[in-house]
Amino acid sequence: MWRDCPRSRHATMQKTRQRILEYLKTNGEATVEDLSATLDNLTPVTVRHHLDVMRSEGLLDAPEIRRRASPGRPCYIYRLSANARAHFPHNLQTLTSLLVTEIKSRLDEKQVNVIFEGVADRMSDLLEPPQPGETMEQRLTRVAEHLTEHGYMASWETRPEGLVLHTRNCPYGVADTHPEVCMLDLRYVTTLLGVVPRRIGYMVDGDSSCSYLIPYSGHIVASISANKSNNDIVN
Repeated sequence: MWRDCPRSRHATMQKTRQRILEYLKTNGEATVEDLSATLDNLTPVTVRHHLDVMRSEGLLDAPEIRRRASPGRPCYIYRLSANARAHFPHNLQTLTSLLVTEIKSRLDEKQVNVIFEGVADRMSDLLEPPQPGETMEQRLTRVAEHLTEHGYMASWETRPEGLVLHTRNCPYGVADTHPEVCMLDLRYVTTLLGVVPRRIGYMVDGDSSCSYLIPYSGHIVASISANKSNNDIVN
């Protein structure tokens, strides 16, 4: 006799939530009653459970209360949040690759570099400028958080030779064929840090991260706070 198991139940729940996502993407909004009728007549209680889970995962905005024309309780209108976009197909890697290819086919190397430098500078403008008295560790923490928010999976650590910033993901996915993107990242990181680091790790070469060293030298030493030894790794 076949028995349900946790794995099959989990798969069924995920499939149901995917169908809710697709319904909301297609129709823009839905009530519990709409979804109950669409999802093989699941009970409203079950539908609300799925919606509560999806809200906790940031996939839905807070429901809008809508008064009914007839007597009765108000209904709730559910819509997708901006975060839900990641759950639908996209073609960003292909678009990025073709855009870079087209730019390189029409412009010379110097012009291409100028464009990428401009893009890196615009990206770095999204981070708040340093506050007076901000230490290099504090800036690195803000930079790592900023980069992680933009898909880089960043962290930093202290080493005997200096501070090292790691990025463990390339959010563009085209570095193998377009090294200009790596140069963009180097300028991006340099502008964010306010100093020129030395790249000591390179994922294109098989390293686990692209890593950037800020040596303990010159004016950098003065910006490092006394509690350096307490910050082995900051995420």
